[in-house]
Amino acid sequence: MSADWQPSCSLSALRARAQLLADLRAFFLQRDVLEVQTSLLAARTVTDLNIDSMTVGTYGYLQTSPEYQLKRLLAAGAPSIYQLGSVFRAGELGRLHNPEFTLLEWYRLGWDDVDLMAEVAELVNQVLGGDDYGYHRYQELVGDLDRSPEDLDLALVDALDSLGPGRFFITHYPAEQAALARLHADGPRFAARFELVVDGVELANGYHELTDAEEQRRRFASDIERRRQAGKVELDIDERFLSALDAGLPDCAGVALGVDRLLMLQQGARSLSEVMAFPADRA
Repeated sequence: MSADWQPSCSLSALRARAQLLADLRAFFLQRDVLEVQTSLLAARTVTDLNIDSMTVGTYGYLQTSPEYQLKRLLAAGAPSIYQLGSVFRAGELGRLHNPEFTLLEWYRLGWDDVDLMAEVAELVNQVLGGDDYGYHRYQELVGDLDRSPEDLDLALVDALDSLGPGRFFITHYPAEQAALARLHADGPRFAARFELVVDGVELANGYHELTDAEEQRRRFASDIERRRQAGKVELDIDERFLSALDAGLPDCAGVALGVDRLLMLQQGARSLSEVMAFPADRA
């Protein structure tokens, strides 16, 4: 009889997950950040070339992130908010990837990326214990920026591997990789975007958020053209999200953090399967 009906993680890992979720909620409760829930299934999805969404019949897409809907709430007058729950990405399976995973995403009104990095470090220190953080500009790690996005991605992976153990914020991403971030105050070549890498694991990705609807529409159109050239599914732009930007997204900074990866680091595990009950190959 096959044993793959059993969970891949231990009972102690289940208890650790429950405690981590409680601790994360307590962290934001103490800071008066409101927990919200948005739809996991929506009519539109992200246009990012590097993210593949899952479709559900004629209903729409399982969400890869609650970002668009959280920003719609902010534009409608919500205070600083967070969401903690499942998101879905197709084609992602491995030691650090699973098609369904737990994401913590939060937005702080009136903050920029520097303010938010400090809070991310505070949260991570509460979970993993205190430590120092290194700071590296993207270009310091990859060198020449006048290369294809694919070459830059590979160079960054190699550079992150070479950093070794430790906690590192990567800042000043190229403007071409701004995604939903505004351009950096240090110059138009850079995005106000950061990533946190802990012991070689990419843990969090944050922005000083773009609030310009027309610029965001231009970026979406560029994404769609790149998807077309790559032979990927061409997606419709989320007009409701752009309407929210038109109505007025307040100045804010936001970040998404992988909870399963954080738990893996906390427990000294080597793969997500050690801290998830039923990863894709057992679900």
